[in-house]
Amino acid sequence: MDLEITIMGLICNAGEARSLSMESIKSARNGQFEQAQSYLDQADEAIRQAHLVQTELIGADEGEGKIPVTLVMVHAQDHLMTTIQAIESAHETVHLYQRLNKLEQSVFNNVSMA
Repeated sequence: MDLEITIMGLICNAGEARSLSMESIKSARNGQFEQAQSYLDQADEAIRQAHLVQTELIGADEGEGKIPVTLVMVHAQDHLMTTIQAIESAHETVHLYQRLNKLEQSVFNNVSMA
């Protein structure tokens, strides 16, 4: 295993997932809910790939300290964990924008009928 390449794979997948989760929020804010869901689906897949890399690293370490803990390794793990939180928050934010949109439509329809 080329450790540097493996760690960079984790960082790149987590970074992609984070970017996609932020794009999903922007799309939802603009009322583009299908696009927002597409970004969330892509973010979920990218974070799944990053998690697979993390699992590979854990397996190679075997709980015995075989994998050196470098600054870039710590950065990769930090990036992964904050991205997981960002994706969870993006899912909730998109859901809230959808609810807000429905509420606004309901209010608008009631005002138009009055």
